[in-house]
Amino acid sequence: MKKISTAPRWRLWGVVVGTLVFVVIISSRFLQNGEPEQQNQQAQLSQGKQAYNDNCASCHGVDLKGTRQGPSFIHPVYEPSHHGDEAFYRAAANGVRAHHWRFGDMPPVSGVTRAEVGEIISYIRNQQRENGIK
Repeated sequence: MKKISTAPRWRLWGVVVGTLVFVVIISSRFLQNGEPEQQNQQAQLSQGKQAYNDNCASCHGVDLKGTRQGPSFIHPVYEPSHHGDEAFYRAAANGVRAHHWRFGDMPPVSGVTRAEVGEIISYIRNQQRENGIK
């Protein structure tokens, strides 16, 4: 009777177990790294919402849907392809002459930093996406 070698089976199991260990290690690192990133993004959105409420909501509405003093940001005219982020930076810094709406000119927003405007933009873009504006 011929003896069957078990060495190839052990090598195969070694490769399978080694691969599984590698996948588990990489997956756990990915999940650990992804959670702080998501928490950081949520913190940024929260800061952006607060900065928006402090500087923009009185005219553009707490819900971003406008007031009698300013237009809604939940409108296709403010989608990124029409009004890019730089338009928001310039509007906060310099004000805007009325051109889409009849609300009158927007004055510059005093006391808001460029970093805060960036947080506000992130918050606005997030709300736009949640409302179907891409």
